[in-house]
Amino acid sequence: MIDQTLPSTAGQRLGAPESFGVSTLEPGLRPPTQSPGRQVCIRVQMLDDTQEVFQISQRSPGKVLFDLVCAHLNLTEGDYFGLEYQDHRKMMVWLDLLKPTLKQIRRPKNTILRFVVKFFPPDHTQLMEELTRYLFALQIKRDLACGHLICNDTSAALMVSHIIQSEIGDFDETQSWQHLLHNKYLPDQDAIRDKITDCHRKLVGQTPAESDYQLLEIARRLEMYGVRLHPAKDREGTKLSLSVAHTGVLVFQGYTKINAFNWSKIRKLSFKRRRFLIKLRPDPTQNAHHDTLEFAMSSRDCCKVFWKICVEYHAFFRLFEEPKPKPKPILFTRGSSFRFSGRTQKQIIDYVRDSELKKVPPASEDSPLGSPHVVVNGNGSVNDLGMGSTGGLGPEGRQLSPLTSPLLTEAGYVRNDDEDEARRKKFPTDKAYFIAKELLTTERTYLKDLQVVTESFQSAVGKDEAFPDSVKNLISANYDPVYKFHQGFLKEVEQRLAQWSGRSNAHIKGDYQRIGDVLLKNIQGLRQLTVHLQKHSECLVELERVCRTSRKVETLCREFEQQRVCYLPFNIFLLRPLHRLLHYKLILERLCKHYPPTHDDFRDCRAALADISEMVLQLQGTMMKMENFQKLLELKKDLTGIDNLVIPGREFIRLGCLSKLSGKGLQQRMFFLFSDSLIYTSRGMTPLNQFKVHGQLPLYGMTVQIHIFFCLKFKQTLKIKTSLVEFMERWVEDIRMAIDLAEQSSSPNTDLLSTSPSDNKDGGAEQESEEELCGSRSSLERQGQRGNTTVHVCWHRNTSVSMVDFSVAVENQLSGNLLRKFKNSNGWQKLWVVFTNFSLFFYKSHQDDYPLASLPLLGYSVTVPLESENIHKDYVFKLHFKSHVYYFRSESEYTFERWMEVIRSATCSASRSLPSTRKDLY
Repeated sequence: MIDQTLPSTAGQRLGAPESFGVSTLEPGLRPPTQSPGRQVCIRVQMLDDTQEVFQISQRSPGKVLFDLVCAHLNLTEGDYFGLEYQDHRKMMVWLDLLKPTLKQIRRPKNTILRFVVKFFPPDHTQLMEELTRYLFALQIKRDLACGHLICNDTSAALMVSHIIQSEIGDFDETQSWQHLLHNKYLPDQDAIRDKITDCHRKLVGQTPAESDYQLLEIARRLEMYGVRLHPAKDREGTKLSLSVAHTGVLVFQGYTKINAFNWSKIRKLSFKRRRFLIKLRPDPTQNAHHDTLEFAMSSRDCCKVFWKICVEYHAFFRLFEEPKPKPKPILFTRGSSFRFSGRTQKQIIDYVRDSELKKVPPASEDSPLGSPHVVVNGNGSVNDLGMGSTGGLGPEGRQLSPLTSPLLTEAGYVRNDDEDEARRKKFPTDKAYFIAKELLTTERTYLKDLQVVTESFQSAVGKDEAFPDSVKNLISANYDPVYKFHQGFLKEVEQRLAQWSGRSNAHIKGDYQRIGDVLLKNIQGLRQLTVHLQKHSECLVELERVCRTSRKVETLCREFEQQRVCYLPFNIFLLRPLHRLLHYKLILERLCKHYPPTHDDFRDCRAALADISEMVLQLQGTMMKMENFQKLLELKKDLTGIDNLVIPGREFIRLGCLSKLSGKGLQQRMFFLFSDSLIYTSRGMTPLNQFKVHGQLPLYGMTVQIHIFFCLKFKQTLKIKTSLVEFMERWVEDIRMAIDLAEQSSSPNTDLLSTSPSDNKDGGAEQESEEELCGSRSSLERQGQRGNTTVHVCWHRNTSVSMVDFSVAVENQLSGNLLRKFKNSNGWQKLWVVFTNFSLFFYKSHQDDYPLASLPLLGYSVTVPLESENIHKDYVFKLHFKSHVYYFRSESEYTFERWMEVIRSATCSASRSLPSTRKDLY
């Protein structure tokens, strides 16, 4: 006898006993009030194929029915969904929430509405509730089965394996094979059945919630994700299809996207009879004759259906709030009165994030909070999908839908506006949660940085024959295992944080509000990779060697650094694994300091801290050498006229913008202090915006005198002035310390840096063209990617940084979501923000491959807003430099303090100087 396992349902997975029918769509609302009059039964098919019957008044608008469905599911993020049905023209249309339902559905007894996903966000992490993600997973499952979600066999097999894992659990040869025989997930499933079972075999231990997450992660990357094709033809009669997405209007030929029109480029969408018109904004860079695109559809009704969904998509993803209705005309009407109804995506995210729901006593059968409107049809299932032991019985002995929300266990919830803000500040109450969340957010950024090395760099330069196989294999052999390990580590951290924050019922077990066990296990695993970490310095040295000996390889590497994915100098990415060890150590130190010794998590955190401290101590020498080596390599790219900057024994100490007194008066110069020499430069006009060397002084035998200027004497006298007295003190302190080191460790050497013949070696009588003077005053905002290096920022901001600052910056890296507001704007924009290398990098989400913009922080000040600035929000800090002002809002007191701490480490960098011993660097 075959033991056929039925797929798990939402009730089984999410542990919901019954529904009390409380809507959470709007703050404090009960199920929608029915208009007086005769009641009509409407049948709705859910995403799990069960059918529910809802009773509504004859005059009720579509919103009443839709709210009843969402109230029955206790679905907070219901606005992502919609009700669709086949009208009298045999066309699939969406139920208009503003019009009476029965004016749209002419034969309600013979019509079944389908509750489906209507708006597909680009990133499933924007879905805050596990129930919402589960419903999206059911939508993906349905689209795969009916052939709407077109993809290759590998992606299809992987998605089906995650579906099966969520339904029957871990792989079992007989059970999994029989399950595939009795369930159809793909139109051509039999052809790739073996591939599906191979994928399922690798998912042992993965929970249903994780399976949903991974399913959506794969699906969102597919070109046909969320795409509903509307047949059309272009002006030449070529058969095409139109679709709409969060980005704008898409054009397909078959299942291949051939064009996309972003919302920002579209001026107007309209239709006239069978013609659908897209009017574009004029592009000043192109001499385009036609700014209107025309597509022919099969009928006017088809045009109108597509136009409506375009209007709704634009409003949902682009507007801050629901558009207000147009005033009714007195005499004549022109055009359609149709508008989007419901909350926009921004309103949903804000509401779910800010609201904390409060329990109320259970509702009785006869109370208004009961669910008298919900009637399940007789068999309770469709297509013989059994209920098993999932639903139990409701108040009237009815079998409940498996999609009853887990948010209701003993009672319903409504929002208490008076206590909402105070409760939001207190949850979660444990500071350890936010420390663990910092581990999660920085680990996501770290994995993206590793991906630059293991994928982006290898694909960009590794295929070129000029790039040596030995270096390619060296990098691959020592970074790929680290990347693979941290993929698993990140997955564990994400799972633990999801359980800790209460987005699943796992936190009820009380064993998930800790992170030390996850850290201890993975740091012990990381120790097994020490041999690879020790090889990373060799990778950096070998890459520099081949760049020095091969102009073609050097060009390949420089071209890669111009790509957007390489948002930092590439050598920094090569050192990221060593940097990450320091981050783990600091996070564990904060956890151990926070926990009392009696806490359950203290022992694991302390053991993990001991292990990571041992690794840091073991690799400390390598870290210090490689940090200095990497900094010399970076400066080599910024300077012209130096052939041997990178030599054994030379250490970088400080760089900064100073004013040098000459016969022409004070002239802006960029100074670079090394352990054996001091050089000064001006910004040249090379394509790479390099700095041209004007003079160099050996430190051996140099003396320093301080007056209004500070003077450096060695065969010639340099008079130098800083913008602030404290800057002068730091420079003088570092130069004197460097002179002492030079005199203790070497003999006089006046030919420290060889320069090219074109360079001017006369430090006192340097010449400067008018072109160079003009170039030196160009703004930082006009620079390209190379123009935003630390050297260029110091030049434009008239500031200075030392090697100690760079070492501190290595430790003070942070990632996470922040809300940003400009000085004169009203709204807050949610961004994924990465702080590293003295800069903020802005992304739409943590899954983006490259930043949208960056903000170098050297020279900025960080404070809290004044009362007069009218920023009436908590956890807000302010960044300002001259007239530039930005406000950033964090989610908690801990994250606010951390952002202030790390940003101050960059904005106050000039106040630090080199310690008396290099051992203080780490």
